[in-house]
Amino acid sequence: MHLQLLRNATLTLTYAGRTILIDPDFGPRHSRVSFTSRSRNPMVELPESIDTILQGVELVIVSHLHQDHFDTIARQSVPKTLPLICQPGDETTIRDLGFTSVTPLTDIINWHGILLTRREGSHGLGPVVDKMGSVMGLSLEAEGEPSVYWAGDTVLYAPVAETIAATRPDIIVTHSCGARWDGDLIVMDAAQTVTVCEAAPASIIVATHMEALDHATISRQELRRAADEEGIPASRLLIPADGETLSFLKR
Repeated sequence: MHLQLLRNATLTLTYAGRTILIDPDFGPRHSRVSFTSRSRNPMVELPESIDTILQGVELVIVSHLHQDHFDTIARQSVPKTLPLICQPGDETTIRDLGFTSVTPLTDIINWHGILLTRREGSHGLGPVVDKMGSVMGLSLEAEGEPSVYWAGDTVLYAPVAETIAATRPDIIVTHSCGARWDGDLIVMDAAQTVTVCEAAPASIIVATHMEALDHATISRQELRRAADEEGIPASRLLIPADGETLSFLKR
C-alpha cells in the first residue's frame, strides 16, 4: 500500500492494485475566503498538478461536501464517469453535478476485492455539529494489504474509540490540525491524536489535514512535540509533508 498526502485531507491510496482518490480539494492557494481573518484558504498550493493527481485514479471517495473536501475545482475536474462513493444523503447533490456512478456508503461495499466499511464520525461535539453537518469515516481491507481506518473529519469520541478497539487497524489516518469553529474543536487536536496513539499501540497513525486552513490551531511541529512529550516515537506517529508518499506492508 502507498499513501500520498497531497494537501489537507486530499490523498491518494494505491491499495490492492487500485488507485483511490480521497476528498479532492484542488483549489489554488488563497482562492477561498478566510475562516478566521488570518489567511485566505487554502494556505498552500497543491504539490502536483491536477492532471498528475488524477492520472490512474479509478475510484473517488468524498466523505462530505465541505469545500476543503470536495471543492468547486474538483467538482469540475474529476471525470464524471469515475465511480464515486459518498456518505448517505450526499448522492443527489453529487449526481446533480453530472457524476454518473455515485454510490452512498451505507454499510459495506466490495469494490474489486476491497472492502469499504462506513464508520461513524462527528465533526465536533454539541451544537457545532448542526453547523458542520454529517460526516463519515471508513475502513479499507483487502487480501495482502494492511487494514486501514481513515477517521475523516471527526473528533475523538466514543464511536471512534470503539472502531479502533474493535477493528485494531494496521494504519489509522487522522485529521489532526485542531481546527475550531466558533471556538469549538471540530477535528482532532494534538492531545486527541496522542490519545489515539496510546489506544492503538499496535497501529501506525498517519496525521493529516494540517497546515492548509486558517482555522487550524496545531502545526506539524506542535503535534510532533506533543507526541515526543508522551513518548510516542516518530515510527508510530507519521506526520507526512504535502506531496510525501508513505509505503506500508501488511503486518
